[in-house]
Amino acid sequence: MTYTGTDKAHKSFLSRPGVRRLVPFAVVTAIALVFIFENRASVEIRLLIPMVTMPLWGALLIAWGLGVLACVVTVRRRSHRHSGRPK
Repeated sequence: MTYTGTDKAHKSFLSRPGVRRLVPFAVVTAIALVFIFENRASVEIRLLIPMVTMPLWGALLIAWGLGVLACVVTVRRRSHRHSGRPK
């Protein structure tokens, strides 16, 4: 096989933009999940009016999930706003 000059240079796995964004998310997620599941005590939580007794890991997991959802919505809105659409 001959080199034609159009072959792309091999990029390392960690130099790809998608991977570089995913690695910090995976590390933070792993640390958060360890923290969440280590807190297994039951706690009372006030949800505006009612008092709810639930495991602390459940409340932390709900809060983490809402944070991830807010991040996804924010990143998606930002990418659509800066997508280079003509004005």
